[in-house]
Amino acid sequence: MHPADAEAAQEGGADRLELCASMEADGLSPSVSTVSAIRRSTDLPLRVMLRLSDSFTTNGAELNRLTAMAQSYLSAGADGFVFGFLTPDNEIDVESTAALASTFASTPWTFHRAIDAVLEQRAAWRALRTLPGLDCVLTAGSALGVGHGLDDLCRLAKEEPAVAKVMMAGGSLQPEHVPWLYQVGVRRFHVGSSVRQDGSWTKAYVNSRFVRAWRNLLDAQDDRGSTA
Repeated sequence: MHPADAEAAQEGGADRLELCASMEADGLSPSVSTVSAIRRSTDLPLRVMLRLSDSFTTNGAELNRLTAMAQSYLSAGADGFVFGFLTPDNEIDVESTAALASTFASTPWTFHRAIDAVLEQRAAWRALRTLPGLDCVLTAGSALGVGHGLDDLCRLAKEEPAVAKVMMAGGSLQPEHVPWLYQVGVRRFHVGSSVRQDGSWTKAYVNSRFVRAWRNLLDAQDDRGSTA
C-alpha cells in the first residue's frame, strides 16, 4: 500500500508484491502515483489490483476505465495485475474477465478471491483454465478464510496438480496451514495483515521481521522436502 511496505517486504524475503488501496473494501485499485513510488522503492515484481468497487460484478463502462488504468499502471512499472469478475449468479464471468485480460495479452495476472464466492468450485476452476494470461489464483477455499477452506484446498490441489501449480493460498492464512498445503503441491502463499503490527492496515507498515518469519517457514518446507 506504500513504498515503506514494499521496502520492508523485500528486506524480509518476499518474492512478489500485490499493490492495492482501500482494504476496508477488501482491496481496490491504487493511484498511479503510488505504483510509481513503489516501483522506485523495490525491484520485486509488482501486480496491481484492478478493482473499482467492493462488488465482484462489472459492466462495460467500468471495464473501459480499468483498461485505461491498466495501461497507466504498466507505464508506471507494473509487471502484472490482480482482478476477476463474477456474474450476478456468482459464477465466473468469463466474458468480462477475458475481455479485460485481452487488452494486455502479454502481461500475467492473478484471479483474486472472488473465486471464494462462487457456488461451484470445480466449475469455477474449469472456467479459469479458459482465460488468457492467467498464471495465478488467490484463494482461501472459503469466503471465511483458509481456516475454513483448508480441507477443500488440499483436496483440490492433491486431485488436480495443474490447479496446485497456479494456486496461491491466502486469506487469514496461518503458519500451521502451510505444511498441509505444501504437502499437496501448493508453493505460493499470500500474506497481508499478518505481516503488520497488530494486523492493522491503517496503523502500521509491513514489518520486515514478520515477513522473514514467513520466508523462513517456507524455506524450511523446501529443506524438509529436499531431505525426505
